[in-house]
Amino acid sequence: MSHAINRLIEIMKTLRTPITGCPWDLDQNFSSIAPYTLEEAYEVVDAIERNNMSDLREELGDLLLQVVFHARMAEEENSFDFNDVIDAICEKLIRRHPHVFGQQDGLTSEAVLRQWEDIKAQEKRSKQTQEPASLLDGVPLAFTALTRAVKLQKKASKVGFDWNNALLVIEKVREETEEVAAELKTTGLLPTPEIEEEIGDLLFVVANLARHVNVDPEQALRGANRKFERRFHYIEARLQESGQSPAKATLAEMELLWLEAKKSEK
Repeated sequence: MSHAINRLIEIMKTLRTPITGCPWDLDQNFSSIAPYTLEEAYEVVDAIERNNMSDLREELGDLLLQVVFHARMAEEENSFDFNDVIDAICEKLIRRHPHVFGQQDGLTSEAVLRQWEDIKAQEKRSKQTQEPASLLDGVPLAFTALTRAVKLQKKASKVGFDWNNALLVIEKVREETEEVAAELKTTGLLPTPEIEEEIGDLLFVVANLARHVNVDPEQALRGANRKFERRFHYIEARLQESGQSPAKATLAEMELLWLEAKKSEK
C-alpha cells in the first residue's frame, strides 16, 4: 500500500519538476485544478450510481490524483504535504468517533450523526478568532446550487426558521409556481431578470421540499436526467426503425413514443 502511494507521489513530483516535467502540469495552480477536482468527484458518484465497479476503481484513482496534485503544489510552497493531509484526516476521524476510539459506546446511528455535527461545530468554534458574522457562514460557494440551498436551509432550520412539515412546503411550491406563471403573462415569455428570480425562488423551495422528505435533490435530479435520457433514447431507436429521426418527427409522434417508453418501464 505505502509503495503504491509513494509511487504516485513520486510520479506527481516528476510531472511538477521544472524544465523536465510536464508543461501543462507545471502551468497549473490550486484554482485551475479545482474544477477538475469537482469533475472527478462527480464521476465517482456517477460510477457508483451505475454500479460499475471497474469504472469506480478508475474514477477513485482519478480523484486520488487530485488530492496528490493539490498536496504537491502545497508542498512546493512549504504549506503542507501529502503526509500532513493523511495525518489530519486520521486525527479528525479519531476525534469525531469517541464512541469507537474512546470510552463512549452504545450509540445509535442517529446519535452518532448528531455527535459528529456537535464535534464539528466545536472544532469550528475553536478555530474562530471572532464570532461568525452570520449563522449561514461556512457554506462553500463551490457547491452546486441545489446542494448549497439545502445546506443553507439546514443552518436556518437549527434556529427554527423553517416549515413544520412537507405539506406546508408543497403549498409554497404552488405559490412560487403561480408567481412564475404571473410573471410570464406579464413579460410575454421573454427571458427577464424577474423571470430568472422567480424560477430561482421556485427551485429553492423545491430543494426545501426534498430536504423535508429526506431526499437529496441532486440525486433526485440525476435520476430524472437518467430517466429522460433512457426514454429519449427509446424515441430515437423507434424512429430510426421507421427511417425517421427526431428532427423530422412531429411532437405528437415523439410524445406517443415517450408514453410507450414510460409504459414499458412499469
